[in-house]
Formats: sequence, structure tokens, C-alpha cells
Amino acid sequence: MLFAAALGLSPLGAQPATAATNLVKNPGLEILDGASQFPQCFEKSGWGDNDYSFTVTGDAHSGSRAVRIELTRRGDGDRKTMMLENSCAPQVTPDHQYDLSFWYKSTTPNVAFTLFRHDTQLGWVYWTDLKTLEQSAGWTRTEVRTPVIPPNTDQVTWGGALYGVGTLTTDDYAMTDATVPSDPDPCTTGGTGPECKGEWTVQTTKMPVRAIHSVLLHTGKVLLIAGSGNDLDMFKAGTFKTSVYDPATGTYTDIPTPEDFFCAGHVQLPDGRVLVMGGNKDYAAPDGSVGYKGLRTSYVFDPAQNKYTKVNDMLAGHWYPSATAMGNGDVISLGGLAEDSSGTVVNEHFSYAQNKWLPLGEAKQAWSFWGLYPSMILLQDGRLFYTGSHVFGNGLPGTGASVYDYDAGTIAEVPGLRKKDERDQSMSVLLPPAQDQKVITIGGGNHTVSPDAHRLVDLIDMKADSPQYVPGPNLPQGHYKDGTPQTGDQGKVYVSAVILPDGKVLETGGALHTYREDPVFEASMYDPATNKFEPGLATDPVPRTYHSSSLLLPDGRVLSVGDNPGDGSFDQRVSLYKPPYLFKGDRPQITSMAGNSWAYGTSQRITVDKPVVKASLIRPAAITHSSDPNQRYVDLPMRVEGNTIDLSLTSNPNLAPPGWYMLSVVDANGVPSVSKWVRIGADGQVAAARVQEFAEDLKETPASETSTASPESSAHSDHQNHQGHKGVKMPAGFDGCDHSYGTISQCVPWTFPKKVKQVAERCDWLKKQGYGTGLQVHGRDRHGLDPNRDGIACGKGDVKKR
Repeated sequence: MLFAAALGLSPLGAQPATAATNLVKNPGLEILDGASQFPQCFEKSGWGDNDYSFTVTGDAHSGSRAVRIELTRRGDGDRKTMMLENSCAPQVTPDHQYDLSFWYKSTTPNVAFTLFRHDTQLGWVYWTDLKTLEQSAGWTRTEVRTPVIPPNTDQVTWGGALYGVGTLTTDDYAMTDATVPSDPDPCTTGGTGPECKGEWTVQTTKMPVRAIHSVLLHTGKVLLIAGSGNDLDMFKAGTFKTSVYDPATGTYTDIPTPEDFFCAGHVQLPDGRVLVMGGNKDYAAPDGSVGYKGLRTSYVFDPAQNKYTKVNDMLAGHWYPSATAMGNGDVISLGGLAEDSSGTVVNEHFSYAQNKWLPLGEAKQAWSFWGLYPSMILLQDGRLFYTGSHVFGNGLPGTGASVYDYDAGTIAEVPGLRKKDERDQSMSVLLPPAQDQKVITIGGGNHTVSPDAHRLVDLIDMKADSPQYVPGPNLPQGHYKDGTPQTGDQGKVYVSAVILPDGKVLETGGALHTYREDPVFEASMYDPATNKFEPGLATDPVPRTYHSSSLLLPDGRVLSVGDNPGDGSFDQRVSLYKPPYLFKGDRPQITSMAGNSWAYGTSQRITVDKPVVKASLIRPAAITHSSDPNQRYVDLPMRVEGNTIDLSLTSNPNLAPPGWYMLSVVDANGVPSVSKWVRIGADGQVAAARVQEFAEDLKETPASETSTASPESSAHSDHQNHQGHKGVKMPAGFDGCDHSYGTISQCVPWTFPKKVKQVAERCDWLKKQGYGTGLQVHGRDRHGLDPNRDGIACGKGDVKKR
């Protein structure tokens, strides 16, 4: 029969062109093999002790032919109509999923949708039964989606298996690749519309606050925290601001703000409240002799009440602290500046169960300075990965990246990060899906080291035996305000990177320098699957530099706010970005869920209104200063039966710390649904230690041996000086600013661009950047901007021709 079928393949070439997307040959069973008179490319298959017959019948769903199987006696086994296990069997691609369907009638419910696969090493093997079919007197269509095609699989064959006495008639088989869009992608052939580039709009109503911090609440609204908003006059007046923005209505609700949360830390707790830690105790001295000072106080914002509530104080002050959600719902906070302006070496541990910061002795200490807003990502085994991204100053001593075991008190250096001392306001992201444990670190700079930000992108696989950063593709380049394109190695600081529901990462915003000059207008899309950036997306028309942030909204749009140039101004317009996927057809919808409270390790059933190819949970953003170490995309493996989908949630809370997440599904065109809110781990489940061992080849040393605390520390507070451990003295210019000039809200660059050398040129440059003229000199005139020494830099007497 195989030989005859092979001889009879030629008529298949005459199939209508409309069948091209159907991977089944002779899908309507109309073409018969000359010798057997059975449909070409199909066979009579089955096994076991049973009495049966196969009949080509005119009782068809369409056309003139179908196949009927009849079992009159069954001891065991089954009988089925399947594609031949030769070139007739449909070709498949590993990692893809396929939609399989046929029309049937049956007089028994003992029918299974069964699937075999061809393994390039093992040959043809049974794979799985995908579905049991209901008895049907009339023609009924059944459709299932395969699991992800495993490696080394190149073909499949499938059909309905009859395993009980009765009849099964089948017709009109179809198989399509669910991971390939049904229509050609115009963006691969030079398309420039919003379906290829996306689209930005700028809201006409301005924010009532200088949003230094942006937090997406599980209500779908956005918490915008300003505190004093980098305004010394506001600080002196005790005027601190917070507002809640509703993207659905474009309205704002002002929130009473008890202290200066300017440059605090923040993170969502498992119940959806927002923990805010530290902030600004005092501004730096005008001459730079004393830096900013961190608060010890901490508050919780409750979205249900639109209210801050005070919790107990932390062990030390923190200005620019990290905040990482752990697998048990607790929060670990590291780094920042203490109450005396020194670098904080005290770890903080917030117990969610006790709703308080733990005392010394319970909060475990490394006595190491982790920098300002150090990016500390929770790994699947409960350890913390310091990616090397931070704000201000050089990277940490050593390789610049490390794995910190908070419980064991050990630190293991991670090699490979390029330009570790130039990662100021780079951004690090745990790439989709979180299960892969891969991290990308994008851009960065350090104005005290190099005049320009760079465009380096480094990647690391934290599941590797000996993880190390490897070079990734360079960051795409954009243009400046006057249209001048970036050249050479010019890159960006103040980068924003947002995980999207299609599993890609939007990269947007930034500037060439760590002060006001030269915002960069550029946006790109990074695809973890291909390790490539798609350049040339539409760009936000509003400059997004220092104190800017971007976050994903539940409807799939991206919100961008903020900009704090060195002259102390702040653009209070809100930009909203529609990614290309919102212009590629109707969106799938999640039409029902069994519930929105999910336990770890469970299967959760949803229904959708059209076929989808992936599902995920995305943790809502809590971002400031290019830092959101808790951003993550958790893949939800699917079992599909038509429009009913069973989703499998990980059993490891370290992969998805408890809390509220956005659930979305994505169709074959990459179009996501509007998200539904789901709370996971609501029953108090916690992560076990070392769920999966990895990175064991890294050399771990006790944290006390790797302490970065400087023996030349400045004076420190009693709260900072636990057990004799001192804070770290911050060097002058660590923030890229020379505070000897102008007002405290201004940031005169520590070094000027190379092309700006003479006093008159520098003063003219400052004027063009919005600093005005006549800057007061508070201390040392490092730049020589006050040659007549009247205490006013760039005055008339300083720039006149000599």
C-alpha cells in the first residue's frame, strides 16, 4: 500500500491554493489511491483484539467521500484513520504548536483524538491522546492544540481512535501552525505604519506632581510619587506630593503624603499594598560638603483607602534603596545613603507576616555597600543576583556583578560584565520567561569616568553551571533634539525597558550624558527568542531622561512619565505608547476564569474567544531611576481543548513571588488580550530553600570578607554603626554633578563635553541647556567659571573678552 500511495501522489499538486496553509495532504479524503481505493496519504491503523471494518462512504461532511470505522467486537485496542507514516505525514518544527481538527459523527463516546510523532533518533512513537470526543449523531467539528513540539521531532500523524463498539465517521482534516501568523507580516517588507512602529500620544492634561516613582496598582491605576520632587523649596515648606492616575479616565487623585519620599524605595506586597521605604531626610549642602541624607521611616500605601500608613522604622536611613520581593512575601532592601550621607551598609528585612521591619539579629547582615538603587533580582533558588546596574558612581569592587545568598551570608562574584564602572542608570531585566533565568543589562554610563554613555548590552544565563555575562547585540542608536544622529559608540543612560505580554521587551527613553545635555530619541524592541533588537520604532516626543520611567498597563499600552534635567525643571506630560501588536487585528479575549486566587503548582482553567498560542503572568511595575528588579514574566504552559485552556502555574514562589499579576493570552499574530488580574500565593505558600541547584561552580565567600565598607568612612549615625561597621564615604562628583554652582536642584556637570573648553564656551553651553546666567559659586570654582572671583559664575565680567 505504501508503494501504491507513493505512485499516486501527483494529483495532490492540483489541490486548490486556498489549502496551502493546511498542512494535511488530501484533507477532504477526496483523492483515492489507485490500488487500495482508500484515501491517498491515509491508512487503516490500529491494534489489539477486535473485529472491525473501514469503509469509504459517500456520507461526507463536504465533497463526496469520508471514512467510516465500525467495531462490532472489542477485546482490547482500537482502530483509527491516520496519515501515513511517510512523506504524507505533516512536517512540524520543534517549539511550535499546531491546531488539529476534523469533522466527525459517532455512535459511541469511546473515541479519542490521538497523536503520534516521528523522533529523528527513535523513529515513530506514540505521543499522547489529546481529547476524548463526545458522541454525536450529526457532523461535529473537533479541534485541539498540540503541546509544544519537542526537540528532534520532524513529523506527526494523528486522527480519531475508536476503542468501543460502534461507528466513527471522519472527514475534512486540517492542521495549521498556531505559532505562525495567518497573514504575511508587512513589517518584513518595509512597512512603516503603526502596525510596524507603534504609536505615541501625549496627554494634554499634565500630572499634578513630579512623578519620580511610578507603581502600577492592582486596581489598574498608577501611583505617582514625587515627595518634594527634587525641589528644595518644596522640601523646606514640608510640601510633599503623591497622586493616583487613572489611565481609563485620565484623571488624578491627590494623596496626602506624610514625608519626603523623593528617591525612596518601593515594592508591591502580596496583598497589593505598596511598601515605601526611606526617602529624603535632607538635601545636600550647596558646596557638596555633605550629600543627601536618607530617612529611616517607612510607610505602606493601601489602594483600597488611598492612604499611607506608617510602619516601624528601619535599622538605618536609606536614600536610593533597592527593594526585592522574596518568595515568602517578605522584602529585602539594600543600599542607598544613610542619615549621615554615607553609603548604607545595613540590610533591611520586612516581614510580610508581621507587617514590620525586623530588628538587628533577625535581619541578616552582609555589612557590604551595594551602591544606590542596586538591581537585586530574585533567582529561582532564593538567592539575589546583583546585576551590576545601579545609580551614581562606580560599580562595586571586583567583577561588578555577584550572587548574594542572604540566608547563608555569602557573596559569589559573577564575571563578564563589560565596563562595570559605567553602568550608572543602565537597566537590567529578568528576561521572559522567568523560568529561563536569563538577565539582560542595557546601556549605562558614568560621567566622572567617560563623557558619553555607551551602547553595550550584556546577557547572562543564571542556570548555567558557571554563569558569566556574554556580549549581546549593541543598543540601537537614535538621534538628538536637532535631528543629529548618534554615531560611534554613543549610547544611553536613563534607559527604560518594559516587558510586554508577547514576551518581548520595549526599550525606550534615555540620554547621552548623566546630566541634562542631549536626550536621545530612540526606541527598539528586544526579542529574547532571537537575541536581536528591532530598531526604528516610533519615539516618545517628550524627552525622557533623569527621573523618567515607563511601565506596562493592563490594556497592553506603555505609560511613560518624568524628566528631570539639570536645571531643576520637570516635564509633567504623560505619554502613552501603543505597541505594534495593538494594530494587528482583533484582540483575543479571556471570556471566563475559574477564579482569580491561584495556589502554586495548580492548574487553572480559562476560556478564550479565539485560538491563542501563549499565556503569561506579568508582575506589575514599581519603577524609578531605570530600576525595577521585580519585573518578571512567568510563562504558563497550556493544555488546549478548543477555546478551553488549562494553565499550569509554577510550584516555585521564587519564580513568581506572591502577589497580584496581570494574566494575558496572545494569539498567533502576537496580539495580546487585555489582562485580567490574578493573585497568586494568597494562601500563604512559601518557597523552599534551593528549589533547584545551579551556579554551584561560583566561588562563594563569606559576605564579611567581601565588605565594601570603607575604612575612611565619614561620621555615621548610631543606627548605621551596628557592631562597628561604618558607612561608605561617597566621593565628590559621584552623582555626575558639581554642586558648587547654582541651586541645589541644579546639576552642573562634573566634566563638560570635550568640544566645550573655554570659559565663554562653557558658560554659553550652560545657558543653552537652561541654567541661565550668573550661577552662584558655593565652594571651589573647579571649572574656572568665575575668573573675576565675585562669587557669581558666568557673570558679565567672567565671559567678556580679555
